[in-house]
Amino acid sequence: MKEELNVKHQKSSDISWIDEKGVNIPYNRTTPLERLAERQANRLLQKSLSINSNLLEFKKQVIELCNEVYEKAMEENQTPKDGKGNFTWYNFDRSIKIEVSVSERIEFDDLKITSCREELKKYIEKNVKSEDDFGQQLIDDAFTTTKGKLDAKKVMSLLRYRSKIKDHHFQRALDLLEESVRRPHSKTYFRIYAKDMEGKYANIDLNFASVS
Repeated sequence: MKEELNVKHQKSSDISWIDEKGVNIPYNRTTPLERLAERQANRLLQKSLSINSNLLEFKKQVIELCNEVYEKAMEENQTPKDGKGNFTWYNFDRSIKIEVSVSERIEFDDLKITSCREELKKYIEKNVKSEDDFGQQLIDDAFTTTKGKLDAKKVMSLLRYRSKIKDHHFQRALDLLEESVRRPHSKTYFRIYAKDMEGKYANIDLNFASVS
């Protein structure tokens, strides 16, 4: 756990305890419940920190072992390593499955995406005859915002129509869309499964996403 904590462990041997307002309260004025809560909360915190530390170390080991398997797979398959994406691997009898998935958050360059929309506007003015037209609905849906933000998946879905809509404004818009894409952040998720007695993969619940 990287964050520095601001937690004080107050004991029965202290003359006074400090409350959330910074006021010194004589120990003999605290209640049995307050003393119990103080003691048990600190026990739980220390145990939680220990588990968090162990989980972080285990995550590092998972990353190392997954990388080792990936590198060996690329070597045996004579595959160029041009950036690691999602992959799944198994033990020999496939009773254990490990999934590695990379999630990238897509953002758009403001100027490029604005130019993209201008080209789409030209396409609509030239080709779309009514609000019910497929092309109009397609573009309106792609650029619908949620809380003022574009939905990256919807915008990127326009690329599926590159081979279907040959208009040069539409094609230019897709070029600008691809140029606008930024991937500033990525996160890798690891999931470990083992087959149960019915032959189904059961997930071993490890909250790796919360530790880094």
